[in-house]
Amino acid sequence: MRRGARAGRRRAVRRPAAPGDPPWVARPHRLRRRADRGLGHGPASGLLTHPPRRSSLVTRHPRTRALVAALLALTLAACGSSNNKGGGGSSGDQPGKGKPPVTIGDKNFTEQYILGELYAQALRAKGYTVRLKANIGSSEIVDKALTSGSLDMYPEYTGVILSELAHQTKRPSDANAAYDAAKAFESKRGFTLLDKTPFFDSDALAVKPDYASKYKLKTVADFKNVGQKIKLGAPPEFRTRYSGLLGLRQAYGLTNFDFKPLSIGLQYRALDTGRVDTADVFTTDGQLQRGKYVVLTDPKFIFGFQNVAPVVSQKVLKAQGSAFAETLNAVSAKLTTEAMRRMNAAVDIDKRKPTEVARAFLQANQLV
Repeated sequence: MRRGARAGRRRAVRRPAAPGDPPWVARPHRLRRRADRGLGHGPASGLLTHPPRRSSLVTRHPRTRALVAALLALTLAACGSSNNKGGGGSSGDQPGKGKPPVTIGDKNFTEQYILGELYAQALRAKGYTVRLKANIGSSEIVDKALTSGSLDMYPEYTGVILSELAHQTKRPSDANAAYDAAKAFESKRGFTLLDKTPFFDSDALAVKPDYASKYKLKTVADFKNVGQKIKLGAPPEFRTRYSGLLGLRQAYGLTNFDFKPLSIGLQYRALDTGRVDTADVFTTDGQLQRGKYVVLTDPKFIFGFQNVAPVVSQKVLKAQGSAFAETLNAVSAKLTTEAMRRMNAAVDIDKRKPTEVARAFLQANQLV
């Protein structure tokens, strides 16, 4: 539940590239921040999003557009400068040739758009026929599509599987325990969890620094220090989730929230304008890189352990062969927290397309 805000003119500190990062992903000092808005790029289900607007850098002059396109092409080419030739190669490099088509889905926010593209493009490079259904909706909506057979797989967060799909309120003791429990739940339903990612992305509550200082806020429990109603902004489903208002009330005893439903993408703007006092964010959001917000810790773990793992139909895994899972696991293994933050920032702040961001990352890591 997510997204962006406008930065000031101060130049950010240059950061070194992480191993495997494309050059432009590893340069957050060059990213420009604008007002929040939804970033859907397909028909959304369940939540409102706002249509994306083009950066002024791209829209002002045709010559500028051509220059940006040329620079992007050069950057992508540089990212893939190894001997790996992407989707080409010999028949031995195409284990997906002749296999049944696969339908992948993703949810309704930036990180999911990127994950969907990463997995789909990596499979296509191996010869698999993939249809990507992007921006379907919340976990509950996507899970219905999966269990009805409309989807063959989608990337999901282990803690979300436990809290929102399995409806478990007892939290696992660590990330591995969460993964094992989620895998066991999915197995009973005829699905398999493939390897989990190194990166951990969780819901969290964020506030502005002056608000945190005023009420001495460091953890979610510290909201008890606020002697008045707290305006909390989050997507509508936050109201009924344990990893939301239910958990805040049951685990922390907090009942002083005035809930403000927000479309995905408006959280940071709502914080900046004072529309809300605290907002539900994701810990890998690109907007959190610049220190404009304070993320409160969750000592009772109501937001769970949130590594990502592809949820795949067991029938599909059997039909596609071992290379199918191996391809997806190879992608997941490269997805560190820093890599996801930079890719999220490239889309949310620098306004690049998820397709381009995913392609450059896969090329830089020789996964296509």
